[in-house]
Amino acid sequence: MEEENTTNSGYSPALPLTELREAAERIRAEMQRVMIGQGVVIDQLIIALLSDGHVLIEGMPGVAKTLAAKLLARTVDTGFSRIQFTPDLMPSDVIGTSVFDPRTADFSFKKGPIFSNIILVDEINRAPAKTQSALFEVMEERQVTVDGVTHPAGVPFMIVATQNPIEHEGTYRLPEAQLDRFLFKVDMGHPTVDEEERLLLRAQEGQHRLEVGQIKPVIAPQELERLHRLIFQVKCDPKLVRYIAEITHATRVDKALMLGASPRASLAMQRTAKTVAAVQGRDFVIPEDIQQVLPAILRHRILLTPEREMEGMRPDEAVAQIIAKVPVPR
Repeated sequence: MEEENTTNSGYSPALPLTELREAAERIRAEMQRVMIGQGVVIDQLIIALLSDGHVLIEGMPGVAKTLAAKLLARTVDTGFSRIQFTPDLMPSDVIGTSVFDPRTADFSFKKGPIFSNIILVDEINRAPAKTQSALFEVMEERQVTVDGVTHPAGVPFMIVATQNPIEHEGTYRLPEAQLDRFLFKVDMGHPTVDEEERLLLRAQEGQHRLEVGQIKPVIAPQELERLHRLIFQVKCDPKLVRYIAEITHATRVDKALMLGASPRASLAMQRTAKTVAAVQGRDFVIPEDIQQVLPAILRHRILLTPEREMEGMRPDEAVAQIIAKVPVPR
């Protein structure tokens, strides 16, 4: 996250944003005790956490997707569970099941691993659609309905899912309705040469992997909830609200796309842009805040036409073209 020098410019925000900025720095510093590089990934995970949204991390095997998710979870002093998605995983393995109790001659609900606070869903695209459907309700409504009874999810509640690229053998393409429920899709690439050298040197010294258990919680759930409310108060000028709406509309009429973004994407843009502004010490949104989060918000919500895919076009390229076409308000 690029920090703006708001102090030297004499700007003083109306909202008390110091606590939020310090919280973000604590989380980043703790994760970087283990993670080498991947600064953009870490920043996007922090933005999603502060924005109260779910994250999908995609990358090749071995780039530390699961590690990043576990580190983020460890920085929050709250519950954590991990679900390994496999082709034979059933919905009841995720949400739980009703169990007959012979003592009471009645059924009781045994909660599954989804009833925690931060949930790592590892290799989410290894499971078929039937299992994926188990996440639909809880991701959007923060509740699970079983046998007509509604069970609320934990507070806070965040799903951090990892997946391998869909071209890999044994993977399923996630339904569009489920993808739309992820606030961000984070693309995690390979480290640079310098970063890989640091990784090798650490391994040579016998410190190739600092235990995740040594990572300390640096933010409490109550503080996180307070920061969510604070971010909500960041102002987004009506001109920028219109700018967000025009970007979303542009995805729906772009000839390179066969599927545009939903209204949920517009809400995500506004929410995360406010978070970016707050972390940078501003209580108002600027166009650059919106543009910064656009790739992570749109890349999994749009579908290229077959012609554009055959030409080798990528979703991020389509997003960049849309940003270039939509006039920026001044």
